Amino acid sequence: MSFAARMRQITPSATLKVTAEADRMRRQGIDVVDLGAGEPDFPTPEHVKAAARLAIDQNFTKYTPAAGVVELRQAICQRYQTDYGVTYKPEEVIVTAGGKQALYNTALVLFDHGDEVVTHAPYWPTIPEQIKLAGAEPVVVQTSPEDAFAIHAEAMIAAITPRTKAILINSPSNPAGALISEQGMAAIADEAARRILVDKLRDRAVLCSAASKAYAMTGWRCGWAIGPAPFISQCNSLQGHATSNVNSITQKAAIAALAGPQDDVTKMLDEYRRRRDAVHSWLTADPRITCVKPRGAFYLFPYVADVLEATGFVSTNAFAEALLSDAHVALTAGEGFDAPGFVRLSYATSLDRLREGVDRIHDFVARRSGQPSHAASRS
Repeated sequence: MSFAARMRQITPSATLKVTAEADRMRRQGIDVVDLGAGEPDFPTPEHVKAAARLAIDQNFTKYTPAAGVVELRQAICQRYQTDYGVTYKPEEVIVTAGGKQALYNTALVLFDHGDEVVTHAPYWPTIPEQIKLAGAEPVVVQTSPEDAFAIHAEAMIAAITPRTKAILINSPSNPAGALISEQGMAAIADEAARRILVDKLRDRAVLCSAASKAYAMTGWRCGWAIGPAPFISQCNSLQGHATSNVNSITQKAAIAALAGPQDDVTKMLDEYRRRRDAVHSWLTADPRITCVKPRGAFYLFPYVADVLEATGFVSTNAFAEALLSDAHVALTAGEGFDAPGFVRLSYATSLDRLREGVDRIHDFVARRSGQPSHAASRS
């Protein structure tokens, strides 16, 4: 069978590979501590699930407009008005099957062969892959662990060329949890407007997000893109021929999530902070592991080059594979994020499991390096 040339450009998702292997081992009865998963361990809030049940009971099970029901698009607009003070209309919103489809719609609608898209590393692997699938070329600006992988406007601006079609910023970033400041975003917008645009930048900006992480709704598959109405219209045409509408039940659940009480979001954020601080302290008990505290998301991104040297592994890929096979702990290797020497560790699981996972990592490193373990003693 002959495959399309574009498939030769795609690198398989490192995060999905880890998830699949960990799942395979669990089905064999192996106790795997999965620190590779990029999704909350919390249940979807009860009022959100209740809205889904009601939608089923009321037979809301038919096709909807490809862009999503107007009530959901209004709820998205209202959420952004409440949280960020920005005003959008429903015709400036399309509902998508998660954030990935929002980004992919954007890439296919805007990017063309010969275009450059400036983004930053360490990166979520989907971002450069989607840029390449659209025929464009990712221009990757490296960030530095010395300042917590902060995304600096100056470096992004310096990468702009006459071929630049877009600047794609992932904040908080996956995998490093880094943020860009409001001042940095403003500086990029001003420079982009000066070099590329002749009108207000709002008319050239696209926001992609999802209900997945904030509301513990990864499996529901609900994201969105917000942008100028003509852009959204093009996304609607594309999506109409690709997937059509997001699941109708999911749309009702997402309305409840966005328009309902936000207490569960606050509770999850507070717990993530507690986990982040605890895991950071446990992990860096081994001085060979260095790690900056992330400012967002729910990942740690420790630097383990000294561990690799002590244990004889040539890459974090090899380290992560052996850790999963021998110690039954799932991490994601940094090579998949264009960050050799780093690993991504998700703290979206309970403190007990996090403690167990970190202890197994320390014991594994100790066995491989022939040095004492930094695992906590347990009575």
